[in-house]
Amino acid sequence: MSDSYPKRPPMHRRDLLKLGAAGLGLGVTGGLTELAGEAPDRLREGPDLGPAPERPFAADPIDVVRIGFVGVGLQGGSHVRNFLRIEGVEIVALGDINEARAEEVAAWVETDGRRRPTLYTRGERDFVRMCEEEELDLVFTATPWEWHVPVCLSAMENGKHAATEVPAAYAVEDCWQLVEHAERFEKHCVMMENCNYDRPEMMVFNMARQGLFGEILHAECGYLHDLRAIKFEDRNEGLWRRAHAMTREGNFYPTHGLGPVANVMDINRGDQLDYLVSMSTPARGLEAWAAEHYPEGHPKRSERYVQGDVNTTMIKTVRGRTIFVSHDTNLPRPYSRIHMVQGTDGLFQGYPNRVHVEGLSEDHRWDDWMQWREEYDHPIWRELEARSAGAGHGGMDFIEDYQLVKALREGKPTDMNVYDAAMLSVICPLTEWSVENRSRPIDVPDFTRGRWAQWPRLEFLGA
Repeated sequence: MSDSYPKRPPMHRRDLLKLGAAGLGLGVTGGLTELAGEAPDRLREGPDLGPAPERPFAADPIDVVRIGFVGVGLQGGSHVRNFLRIEGVEIVALGDINEARAEEVAAWVETDGRRRPTLYTRGERDFVRMCEEEELDLVFTATPWEWHVPVCLSAMENGKHAATEVPAAYAVEDCWQLVEHAERFEKHCVMMENCNYDRPEMMVFNMARQGLFGEILHAECGYLHDLRAIKFEDRNEGLWRRAHAMTREGNFYPTHGLGPVANVMDINRGDQLDYLVSMSTPARGLEAWAAEHYPEGHPKRSERYVQGDVNTTMIKTVRGRTIFVSHDTNLPRPYSRIHMVQGTDGLFQGYPNRVHVEGLSEDHRWDDWMQWREEYDHPIWRELEARSAGAGHGGMDFIEDYQLVKALREGKPTDMNVYDAAMLSVICPLTEWSVENRSRPIDVPDFTRGRWAQWPRLEFLGA
C-alpha cells in the first residue's frame, strides 16, 4: 500500500456516539467535508498497485470450508444457521463482544451434532487473535460497519479468505486497501450483497441476458426503508447505526439497490462507473421521531443529525448509461428498492414487480411479473428454492451463502469479488463529498484499473 494511503483506524461505535452527542456535526468522519473545489487525488485516484489480474481470481479448491464468524448478532446468527444447512462447512470459531450471544450461537452448532466452536469474546479486537491462531479458510464478519475493513484485512493478512456484510467500507482509502490485500495475499474478499440473489433481481438478470429488454440504457434503484424504530432501539443496530447520521451526510447504504442493477449493466465486466453527482434533503425525520417517542429531557431528544432524510445520486457509466440511486431510511414509507431496469425494447419495474416488453406486452400496459417467472425464473432459484425455504430475507441469504461455499469448494471465481465490493461501497464516501460540494461531479475510482474492458461478463456459478 502506498504511503499516501495509511491504514485508517476505524471510528468506533462509542466515538461516533460521543461525537453525535457533542453536536459536532459535519466534518468528523472520513475527512471529506472540509474539502472544497476539485476532488482531491485521494478520492479520484488510487495507489500505484500495477495492473489488476488478467482474469477473475480463483483459489485452490477446499474440500471442507472452515469458517470463523466475527459478529453473531441478528444477521451474523442468521448466516450461521444458513451454513449449518450447507454441505462441506465446518464452523470452527465464533467471535462477538456479547459473550452470552456467542454462547447461544455456539449451542446451535453443538445441537446440530457438531464440535463446539472456539469462542473469541475478549473485546472488540479479539478477531485478530482468531485470525492469527485458528486454522480457517474463511472469516465472515457481520459487525457494525466500522469493523468490516479491519476484520477483512486481518483475515487476508493471516491467509484466510474474507466475507463481509454490507457495505464493505465507507472510506475511499479503505476500499483500495481491500483490493490491495486481496491481490497481494491472493485471497477472496467478498461483500455479501444478498439482494443480488433475490428472485425478481435474478429473473431480471436472466431476462436481460436473453435480450428481452434490448440494449440496457438506464436503471433506477435504492434503499427505501423506514428504519426509525430500529435506529432508536437500545439493542442491535440501535447501538451504533443512528450515530452515523449524526456525523455523515450522503448515501450510507447504496449496495442493496445498486448491486443487482450493476450486474445487469455489466459494471466491472464490460462497462464501468464513470462519475456521480449527489444531493440530500434537510434532516428532519430522526429528530421528529425522537420528539414524538421520548419525554422532555430524554438524552435521545438532544441528539442532532446531519444526514439528509432523502439522498439522491445520479451515476454516469463510461458507456454513457445512467443509474439513479436513492437512500431514504429516516421517514415514514413502505419498503422499496425501486429496481427498475430499462432498455430499448422493454423494462422491469419493482415494488410492485411488473414487466413491459414491446411486442409481447399489451401496448402501454404492465404485465405482472409472475406471468414471466415460469419461463424466465433464474436456474439458481429453480435449483435452490426448496433448500432456501425459511432462510432470511425470503431465502436469498441462504442462496448467497450457498454460492460462496460452492465457489470455494470448486475452486471457481466467486460470483461477487473484491472489485465489486469496492465499487459498490465507494459510492458512500463519494456521495458525501458531492453533497458537501454543492453536488459537484466526482469521478468513481476504477478498482479494476481498466480490466473491466476485458473481463468476461458475469455468469452466476452453477447457472
